[in-house]
Amino acid sequence: MTDAADRSLSRRQAVTLMAGSTVALAAGRPEMPRQEVTLMPMSGRLKQSVCQWCYDGMPLDDLCRNAREMGLKSVELLGEKDWPTVKKYGLMCAMANGPCTIEVGFNRPSEHDRLVKEGERLIPLIAELGYPNMIVFSGSRKGMSDGEGIDNCARGLARLMPTAEKYGVTVQMELLNSKVDHHDYQCDHTPWGVELAKRVNSPRFKLLYDIYHMQIMEGDVIRTIRDNAAWIGHFHTGGVPGRNEIDETQELNYRRIMQAIVDLGFQGYVAQEFIPKRDPMTSLRQGKDICDV
Repeated sequence: MTDAADRSLSRRQAVTLMAGSTVALAAGRPEMPRQEVTLMPMSGRLKQSVCQWCYDGMPLDDLCRNAREMGLKSVELLGEKDWPTVKKYGLMCAMANGPCTIEVGFNRPSEHDRLVKEGERLIPLIAELGYPNMIVFSGSRKGMSDGEGIDNCARGLARLMPTAEKYGVTVQMELLNSKVDHHDYQCDHTPWGVELAKRVNSPRFKLLYDIYHMQIMEGDVIRTIRDNAAWIGHFHTGGVPGRNEIDETQELNYRRIMQAIVDLGFQGYVAQEFIPKRDPMTSLRQGKDICDV
């Protein structure tokens, strides 16, 4: 299996457990030693988070301690069993796992009853802990047209919006690439997601704009973010190509992208979602510094 396939599988395995579950360490896997990290002040203009699945060899408690020492505000993409852990360290879970998987989402009307019921169960729990967002997915196309997919997602999500609006939790659909990592995923272009957001027409529905994925699908990242800022509620990072460190080893100028996001007055979170090839906490600290504009 290629490295790209391995990375795609890791993300897919992680999000398959999203319906209220936690991503557990593999049985018998040795724990990674805790890395000592020097506390680094942040400018505070962007709230930064980190996605736990990229560090699944590290106990969540250790990742939380390191994140807090770096000045990160959140550890995210966690199921409900792990939400109290980040709370214990004074951190947010800026993007909580929702009822979907990447492959099975709101574009399937046959799944709407199940997804809405589970979403309605999770949202009050997320709100009780003070966490702001819950992630959802479109699901795979499986031959479905883009128009039908938007119609189906809009109908299903409309059923969930009253609960999201009541509890003040924003439901966010992630934009993912269907070229490299998630073949056949439907919400794979910004215009598709924006049209869906317009149809849902709720202040509690936004798009999770994954910079790595949209660079692969569209490019023109800064212009796209500026033109669609009203519909974007959260960002993920990742180096292109390879989804590794966001430094000079890849093609995007993340510092300039973050400055553009700050200039828009963005108030949400930017989450580091790259898979480190070097020492994990050194790379995470470097990524945090690059984005601290």
